[in-house]
Amino acid sequence: MKIIDLTHEINEEMPVYPGTDKPRLECANTYERDGFKETKIIMFSHTGTHIDPPSHIFENGATLDSLDVAELVGRAIAIDLRALPDGAQITMEHLSPYRDTIDGVDFLLFNLGWDKKWGTPEYFGDYPCLSNEVIDYIVNGSYKGIGFDVIGLDPVVSPTLERHKRLFSARKIINIENLKNLDKCLGAPFTFICLPIKVKDSDGAPARAIAILDNDN
Repeated sequence: MKIIDLTHEINEEMPVYPGTDKPRLECANTYERDGFKETKIIMFSHTGTHIDPPSHIFENGATLDSLDVAELVGRAIAIDLRALPDGAQITMEHLSPYRDTIDGVDFLLFNLGWDKKWGTPEYFGDYPCLSNEVIDYIVNGSYKGIGFDVIGLDPVVSPTLERHKRLFSARKIINIENLKNLDKCLGAPFTFICLPIKVKDSDGAPARAIAILDNDN
């Protein structure tokens, strides 16, 4: 068994969605003054590696805290799309090499190699995005969620979030953004765990995501 951390660190210099404030980690208590250390954390709910539930887009959509914890754990496959050019559409043709496995997993995780750009201006570039046919395939299946190593399901310049709307209007499902290390999970399906902070009426939350590989390869 091998465990891979798929989560970016939260810090005050990290990339955030354009227009969003960076996290603030303020020292609230110190060893010298209080005998212990405590940090006041101020950040948006969609900071770093995080989960979007339907309520991120729709007022009456399922909130993240309303999901059973079993919806956040399952079998996953990492789909290697690192060869795609900037701005490409991810189509069913790109999923075809995985057809023997994708119908038997709970999560489809798209490895675009974009995590290697984390911390650079290129991270906000024109990353590949799902086509409508792939989104329709996903919502017509029984998947618990999808995930990416980019900052959004929609292009970063999108004013309408049409892919989010298409995904979340169909049924209860989660979308995970800003994953990393998916290139270390290629090949066979693996156990995927993505646990967010449990906040009341949550429209999203940072999460700790890990992959548990069935072998050490």
